[in-house]
Amino acid sequence: MVTTEEIKTKNSISFNILNAYNQKIVTADEAVKAIKSGDKILAHSNCAFPATLINTLVKRKDELSDVQIMHALAVGEISYMNPGMENSFRHNAFFIGTNSRKAVNDGRADFTPIFLYETPLLFAKGYITPDVALIHVSPPDEHGFCSFGVEVGLIKTGTEKAKIVIAQVNKNMPRTLGDSFIHISKINYIVEVEEDIAELPQGSREQSPESNEINKKIAYNIAELIEDGSTLQMGIGAIPDFVLQYLSDRKALGIHSEMFSDGTIELVEKGVITNEMKTLHPGKIVAGFVLGTKKLYNFINNNPMIEFHRQEYVNDPFVIAKNYKMIAINSAIEIDITGQVCSDSIGPRFYSGFGGQLDFIRGASRSEGGKPIIALPSTTRDGKISRIVPYLKPGAGVVTTRGDVHYVVTEFGVAQLFGKPVRERIKALIEIAHPKFKDELYRYAFENKYI
Repeated sequence: MVTTEEIKTKNSISFNILNAYNQKIVTADEAVKAIKSGDKILAHSNCAFPATLINTLVKRKDELSDVQIMHALAVGEISYMNPGMENSFRHNAFFIGTNSRKAVNDGRADFTPIFLYETPLLFAKGYITPDVALIHVSPPDEHGFCSFGVEVGLIKTGTEKAKIVIAQVNKNMPRTLGDSFIHISKINYIVEVEEDIAELPQGSREQSPESNEINKKIAYNIAELIEDGSTLQMGIGAIPDFVLQYLSDRKALGIHSEMFSDGTIELVEKGVITNEMKTLHPGKIVAGFVLGTKKLYNFINNNPMIEFHRQEYVNDPFVIAKNYKMIAINSAIEIDITGQVCSDSIGPRFYSGFGGQLDFIRGASRSEGGKPIIALPSTTRDGKISRIVPYLKPGAGVVTTRGDVHYVVTEFGVAQLFGKPVRERIKALIEIAHPKFKDELYRYAFENKYI
């Protein structure tokens, strides 16, 4: 638990601020009594998911009905999405994770397709007004400001618009810098906790040795496109993690990304990531949140190199485009031979969400020297199905249009599609498909008079 004496000693906090803080301390049970049937709740996303508050709220399931809980990816167990909970709680996912995918596809939870930079604008523009925000923050500093810690981008704007703010204050939450603070005067209830921050280790998705070798080849091909002085956006997954391992000989790289993970630390320590050539926020790593381990949380704590900002800023394509040599690296589930990219569904079954893919694809395409990249293995893990396909599966969604695609990378090479007619882009994509599927793809293209 965070003790008031610790706060006072550590931060030289004034009597008035400490008194205001103490007056708001309640138990978790007392705090969640503020939530009523029919309320819309915004919960802190990613590794900042407020598990204590959520688990305490779930104990009230028999008292509540039609409570909507909104967030993006959440790391950890989400008990309110278990079967049988749907009359009490209904999740609205802005991004689908492994712990919410079944509930969404079973019809027990909702999914809102939305670009990452526009997600906070739902609250800023009044499309949704949260009745309650459940947040997970650091203890206050001497001025009374708590940091949103490991996830700033998606939570700050919505919290400012919420009618009631309930904060679990955790001394293990790192104090991150930038546009990342909330004053205790804006918090209605404070629940002190002492628990580990949820972790998402680098490469945490289970990969076979064969998959890792393929991902390494893809990462190597991507790294060949990255020049000295580039600014990087790294999405979630094994491929971006491996890309970082091939950049040790680069100079003056920068980061402007919706998120980053542990792999960034080594390149900072080696002097590869310096941010010195960035044309926007030079000298600073800019992000909305992190997904990683305690090592990463220690790295970002009070680190003046790192600035966290709201997602509507970090992911705004016009902001992204201000970065010189902006490199955007994003993944896909499948891509058809004309260049349409599906990355949020497998046929009609929702899998993830838009995330920041198109935000950064469009931002990088408008950056001087920028390179928007879509990366994917040429086949599914078992090697039986090509991920470069004649046409997308029935019901599949297009996240990145064929007009937005510039570079597509597989383990077999790089296809540059921008500005090319359909005939040429089809040939380029087939050339980086798995050899055992090339004849089939060419046959389809000939039959349909594409080539």
